[in-house]
Amino acid sequence: MMKKLILKSSDEGMFEIDESVAVQSDLIKQMIDVDCVDADTHQIIPLPEVKTDILSKVIEYCKKHESSSSSKKIIIEEEEEDEDDEDSKKIKKERLEKEEKIRKWDEEFMKQMDHKAIFDIILAANYMNIKSLMDLGCQTIADLINGKKAEEIREIFGIKNDFTPEEEEEIKRENQWTCEN
Repeated sequence: MMKKLILKSSDEGMFEIDESVAVQSDLIKQMIDVDCVDADTHQIIPLPEVKTDILSKVIEYCKKHESSSSSKKIIIEEEEEDEDDEDSKKIKKERLEKEEKIRKWDEEFMKQMDHKAIFDIILAANYMNIKSLMDLGCQTIADLINGKKAEEIREIFGIKNDFTPEEEEEIKRENQWTCEN
């Protein structure tokens, strides 16, 4: 029988999830490994830094990636064998197709969120130590601001420009080398 864990958000939201989903969080995995949490007793794991709406998204991500994280271990074992037979080629092709589906899902997952939610996801992933989700969130923000001028980035994130025109000119002069080809 699959062990269940109960996660509690900062605003009292409760989520019962499979242990296999929860352990994608290194924070939770370490709590289990050092016997701070026992899945058999349905102990509640408080996550005081994560709100309900964001924890819901984190769990959605972890559920989608549950099979891909367990299959990564199998892939490593297969690559160690390094066979070039037809079965290996078929398995590699299936793996690549699955990875592409996950990549597309990740892209759509992030597109459905506003900027604040993406930053909250990054903070939650950092707190819960879910590296792949943190990387995805950071890459989404990096792609969003790539090639944009400071004014455009300020506008995207609603950041007020608190530099005087003189300070801006000085900064541009000091950092002119960054704009050279």
